[in-house]
Amino acid sequence: MRSATEPIDDTSTGKLMEGVLAAFAQFDNDVRSDRTRAGMRAALELGRWTFLAPLGYMNAPRAMGKSLIPDPERAPLVRRAFKDFATGRFTKDEVRKVVIALGLKTRRGQPVPSQTFDGMLRNRVYIAQVDVPDYGVSTRGDFEPLVSDKMFYRVQAILDGRLEMTAPRQRNDPDFPLRGFVRCEACRRPLTASWSKGRSEYYAYYHCRPQCRAVNVSKSKLEDLFVDELARFQPTPGFMRLVKDRVLHAWRDLKADAKQRVVEVERRQKAIQEKLDRLGEAFLYERTIDIDTYDRHRDKLREELTLAQMDRHATELEELDVEGILAFAERVLPSASNLWVQSSLNQKQRLQQLFFPEGVCFDGKRIVGTGVTLPVFNYLSPISGSKKDLVDQTGIEPVTS
Repeated sequence: MRSATEPIDDTSTGKLMEGVLAAFAQFDNDVRSDRTRAGMRAALELGRWTFLAPLGYMNAPRAMGKSLIPDPERAPLVRRAFKDFATGRFTKDEVRKVVIALGLKTRRGQPVPSQTFDGMLRNRVYIAQVDVPDYGVSTRGDFEPLVSDKMFYRVQAILDGRLEMTAPRQRNDPDFPLRGFVRCEACRRPLTASWSKGRSEYYAYYHCRPQCRAVNVSKSKLEDLFVDELARFQPTPGFMRLVKDRVLHAWRDLKADAKQRVVEVERRQKAIQEKLDRLGEAFLYERTIDIDTYDRHRDKLREELTLAQMDRHATELEELDVEGILAFAERVLPSASNLWVQSSLNQKQRLQQLFFPEGVCFDGKRIVGTGVTLPVFNYLSPISGSKKDLVDQTGIEPVTS
């Protein structure tokens, strides 16, 4: 192909002209690319989201004055996902399944994949933070956040293992609430459970693994024995008074300690921000450092600032009605067995962990090894000095027949 307007042929002059024209064409493309990139960076620095909206948002028309708006269908479900996971009571997979069941789908109408869900929980755009490392931009967005900073950083702390989760292990068969919780006394392994077919109907059994087979007990018998074990918990009024006193005292100490730690973290945040400000001045005004040095130190300080923000939100205590909780506990403790019988699978598993955090053992005839019980009992039992006479021993250990 030859140009009709440009003198390009196979001569040396023609080849030179062809190279010059090609270089100018490439230069024009590069200039357009630089202008586009500069425009993108300028928009990002103003807090505009210039990419496809993440799940839970929609790209807004420029006339609205903001780049993202909440998706009326998906935004509430994204908030629900963050809120549920932030409680620490559910696994990622449990939360994902719940929001999918409620209708959270991708733009193609498919259930949200696990990898996409993981990325969603890590994405700082949901706290209206625009972070685009390729453009060297990290700034507040021009759109409203879907979740609070406090909730987001609590989620990050759980994902990073900085906060302990209280979610029960996966034992989702409502027919067998004690599966995996009761252990075989002979081999110390958790019991499993299954239905066995008789001559005319199916029967439910808890049993040990094939390698042991020391336990094979009907569902009704084992669960009746466990209910009887729960019925042994009858704390005395004196014990409950001691519980209230010690818990309220511990709660006040926790609040004071948390307040001090918040002050320390805020001091650390302020020091990091001051370093960032001085770094910016050294680069923009004093010109004492080059762009590579600036980028390297800025990224490191931003990472430190993010970790400090995570520490800040992980340190804060939730506002709790401690006295109300204690009043509820006072009603629940004497009737734990009835409460367990009437509860759902999830509630039963939480009650089991509450009363027996290390589980219980079964020797084929009776439940044994229940010395480790309520965490609050363990906390209150080592009372020394003059306070040891405040409560009698029947108020610390479960009453036995």
